Amino acid sequence: MHENRRLADFIRANIEPILENWEEFAKTILHASHMNKTGLRDHARNMLLAIADDLDAQQSDSEQAAKSKGRGQEKEGESWAEIHGGDRHISGFSVMETVSEFRALRASVVSLWTKASPKVTAQQLDDLTRFHEAIDQAVAESLEHYATVKEMETRLFGAILVASPDPIYVLDPEGRFIYANKATADLFTLKPEAIIGKTNFDLGFSYALDFQRNLETVIADQSSYRGKLIHTFASGQGERFEYLLAPVLDEQRNTEAAVCIFRDVTEQALAEEKIWHSAHHDPLTGLPNRRLFLDRLEQEVKHAKRSSLPLALLFLDLDGFKEVNDSLGHEAGDSVLCDVAERLTDCVREDDTVARLGGDEFTVILTGSRQSKDAELVAQTIIDALARPFQTTQQPVQISVSIGISFYPQDASAPVDLLQAADHAMYKAKEAGTNRMCFYDTLESGSSAHSIDILRE
Repeated sequence: MHENRRLADFIRANIEPILENWEEFAKTILHASHMNKTGLRDHARNMLLAIADDLDAQQSDSEQAAKSKGRGQEKEGESWAEIHGGDRHISGFSVMETVSEFRALRASVVSLWTKASPKVTAQQLDDLTRFHEAIDQAVAESLEHYATVKEMETRLFGAILVASPDPIYVLDPEGRFIYANKATADLFTLKPEAIIGKTNFDLGFSYALDFQRNLETVIADQSSYRGKLIHTFASGQGERFEYLLAPVLDEQRNTEAAVCIFRDVTEQALAEEKIWHSAHHDPLTGLPNRRLFLDRLEQEVKHAKRSSLPLALLFLDLDGFKEVNDSLGHEAGDSVLCDVAERLTDCVREDDTVARLGGDEFTVILTGSRQSKDAELVAQTIIDALARPFQTTQQPVQISVSIGISFYPQDASAPVDLLQAADHAMYKAKEAGTNRMCFYDTLESGSSAHSIDILRE
């Protein structure tokens, strides 16, 4: 019995040197590189102690014969090898990495024991044989459990993909579909076999070019990407989507594919746009309100400064509108304001901004007005358009407009000052009569800005 325990005793007595030897090898395993010392050693220690116990155990000839053929006696409960296999799968180890642990442990024990016992006796040879059989059985148990856990995980993952309401698919590095779940097929209104092997270009999706560029970045940088797109699929499901692209790495840390998860955010996006529109537009006319106007004026001033292009601002106040409201009521007044908004929009270019500041005050931002004649032409067009009668439910009404005009940068360089200059010019126009426009000029003098106003009709 003493001789039978020699290798078992050697393993227990030299477990630390064996583990140190083992740890040096373990550091070369890709998925072991992130594990701490305890995580690396725990399973190896359990392997060694269980094998030592196995070497100590009495074994009949029939049991030894069965074990030599890989059919060792089954034990109740999970063995340490099965626990090892499940843990290594969860930790991301490949099959080869898992097997290599056993190979390294085998080599470490044999190497140290051979040095300690240069003369091999029959008993030592028998111990060594049983040791190899124990290692082989441990490998078999570990890989069997590894495969069981992997199969279960695959089934669960497959069930999740099938049940997921979100389209999920996998693309190869060239952008070809290699997997698509049911939600993807439903969204595209295509059978999976009609999707696999195709690209977004092949399927005619309008977002294909931008999507492919983002995919190439994910593949090259091995980083995730979150994007948005607008597209109406044949299924008619949604039109606004968010998507996540994430790289899939192989055992050598090379990107072998990318997974994409789609999410329909149409309802959420439209609700957010509605809230934003309500906060930035006049509820009656639909024109930009004061908040959006000031933001656009600030942006246009910045653009004019960068491009060295002039900018004209028109401040409009309706003449005679109060009388319409007082005599015909607010419903008629609202109808006139809506018609005014339409006529103003028709008088300017698409790039220009028409806004309602409140009441009967409107503003127009004219971009790229190189000289006063450009702004004057637009202002006269507005005067003529608003001079035409407005039809209400009760009777036609006539109003007019007073327009003040300021220019960036000669009249003011700050948005607020530019607005004040146009407002001041508008009041001067109103004092001069109806259907008038006035320009605001600032002359350099020793006094404060806007100290001298020249208005020309």
